Amino acid sequence: METVQFKTNIKCSGCIATVTPFLDELAGKENWEVDLQSPDKVLTVSTEKAGKEDIKKAVEKAGYKAETLA
Repeated sequence: METVQFKTNIKCSGCIATVTPFLDELAGKENWEVDLQSPDKVLTVSTEKAGKEDIKKAVEKAGYKAETLA
């Protein structure tokens, strides 16, 4: 299982509710989280089937931005 992180502009529980269906479908429930306390609002995704670009596209489809962290 690969774990990838992204800097996002997801900033509240309402934002998380918006991206939930997209990320649940792509990565599965319980396989992702957003650290709202972090200044970068870091999204962490653990998945075997989705690549970084797929995750980024899912977040963008929900109306938010995601930049891969090194």
